[in-house]
Amino acid sequence: MEFLKRKGVVYTPVKDVDLGPYSTEFYLQANVKAPRMTGLLVKIFTFLLEFPILGTLLLFILKGNNLIHRLITNAEFEESPLFVPLHDFEDIEEKEVKCLDSSLSPPEKVHLALDCLPKTSEETLDDGTNSPFCRWTIMDYAKAYCSGDITPIMVAERFIAAIDESTKPALQMGFFIHYSADDILRQATESTLRYQRGEPISVLDGVPVAIKDEIDCLPYPTTGGTTWLHKERPCQDDACCVKRLRLCGAILVGKTNMHELGSGTSGINPHYGPARNPYDTNKIAGGSSSGSASLVSAGLCPVALGVDGGGSVRMPAALCGVVGLKPTFERIPHDGVLPLNWTVGMVGILAGTVEDALIAYAAISGEIPYFHTFSVLTKINLPRLSLTKSISGIKLAKYGKWFDDCSDDVRICCTKTLNKLQDQYNWKIVDVTIPEIEAMRLAHYTTIGSECSTALDSFKEKNFAELGWDVRVAQSIYGAFSGLEYLKAQRIRNRQLQFHKKIFVEADVIVSPTTGVTAYPIQDDALKTGELDYVNGAALVRYSIAGNFLGLPAVTVPVGFDRLGLPIGLQFIGRPWSEATLIHLAFAMQGICMSEYRKPKVYYDLLRRKNSSNSMSFEAN
Repeated sequence: MEFLKRKGVVYTPVKDVDLGPYSTEFYLQANVKAPRMTGLLVKIFTFLLEFPILGTLLLFILKGNNLIHRLITNAEFEESPLFVPLHDFEDIEEKEVKCLDSSLSPPEKVHLALDCLPKTSEETLDDGTNSPFCRWTIMDYAKAYCSGDITPIMVAERFIAAIDESTKPALQMGFFIHYSADDILRQATESTLRYQRGEPISVLDGVPVAIKDEIDCLPYPTTGGTTWLHKERPCQDDACCVKRLRLCGAILVGKTNMHELGSGTSGINPHYGPARNPYDTNKIAGGSSSGSASLVSAGLCPVALGVDGGGSVRMPAALCGVVGLKPTFERIPHDGVLPLNWTVGMVGILAGTVEDALIAYAAISGEIPYFHTFSVLTKINLPRLSLTKSISGIKLAKYGKWFDDCSDDVRICCTKTLNKLQDQYNWKIVDVTIPEIEAMRLAHYTTIGSECSTALDSFKEKNFAELGWDVRVAQSIYGAFSGLEYLKAQRIRNRQLQFHKKIFVEADVIVSPTTGVTAYPIQDDALKTGELDYVNGAALVRYSIAGNFLGLPAVTVPVGFDRLGLPIGLQFIGRPWSEATLIHLAFAMQGICMSEYRKPKVYYDLLRRKNSSNSMSFEAN
């Protein structure tokens, strides 16, 4: 079968690759050769892929046409494989930070995080009449509760009414897979009593927080967006990150919608409906943490949790106009999260503001005390946001060809806002070359696909027919990756980590757009079968891969809108354990762009005054 073997790339040793701005390294754009498919077409394609012999041949052709054979299968490397992006803890020097004691309880960590907030976060509630649009923050909830004007019970009742409204035919927002009005009211009642006694646990007490349905949270099943996984793997306890939020008094309001098994970027789930974008309900929210991004954008929660395996927090955050933070690999314990992609998936935070992302990060970060991954406890630095303006000397690495490989609207907006950041803070842009980005995308796809297929191997035969059609195709592709291909993908991981380490010697962060395109339309023919759209999918994940594949921290912050009024995000990627620096940069960017933030077409005001009758604002399209 030698005629089937395609020639592979012979990769230059890392030490001989030029990462400077004048490097001769060729920038290879995504070479996606797969038509968009939905409805009957995706069903036919699924049957062909699952047919013996023919399916094997089709998968071989698909992998070859999309350069997997050339860049991975038949490639030659000098580097050894790196199987897990676990970074030795380095006590890096970060500017204007407060160091947390890892032994502190979540409420104690949150209390110390308040010292890092800017004074403006402590101002009293404003009705927003004469101000730019800004979502209610955690501090707004805490101040409203302490004043007695509004109680957690009132917010819970408004929240439940809003969810009921969002499920009606005019909207069908698809925020949740599971939520319980009774459980929400129970938690709200307990929180209200604590405030009445003057004993709130923390500023998160009574604040609604949603959890992606990939993370265990009692009393709900964890479905992973399927109709069956919770039967094979019952939820028996809260995930570690959920326990920490519960210890802070947060009201855990339910399990948010997601792309089934995280196997897509649109957030269109044929079982539970698509999660819709609050800025335009005919557009996708992005995936796979689609419901979490959508409901934060719509004002239902100031914070939600997601899981980021391939941009799955940052991508929907950018499309929905909110903040998305993906910490360093193992910074937040993965205990109680579906083990779908164990070397690339990480719990992340979606929030309406950078300040709220910081508070949530303080609450859930840090190792489990009885389970030490590292020889020493990792230190947690929190950025002192009141001093962000005083920080000087930041260097931002930019790879121009990669940065510009996006739609015109995204490129123009991100370039403009980056120039504003540079001008206002006098921070330096360092031009660099990041080689083999397309090879890294395919290596990540091979890795996440292989791990997902392996994780579900014992369940698939029994439940495969219950998967959505698009996910059946994805699982067929995932299962076609060989052990050799997985091994070679890990060699690319090693190469890329070495490249990025060299870049971080010259710069503090890498800057890029968050997605290559803005939210695209939800087509009616995709609602029942899901959709295969690998062209848009590649554009959406283009800038996300290093964060997951290399275990690096990253944050996205909204910076503007396209010509249709859809949000655009800018991303900062940092060296391991540099979350504080990333949050500083995101806060600086937020300050520059906040005056231009716009209210979504679907928005719920849960902190309206008692004498205000309108808590819901929406325009049906």
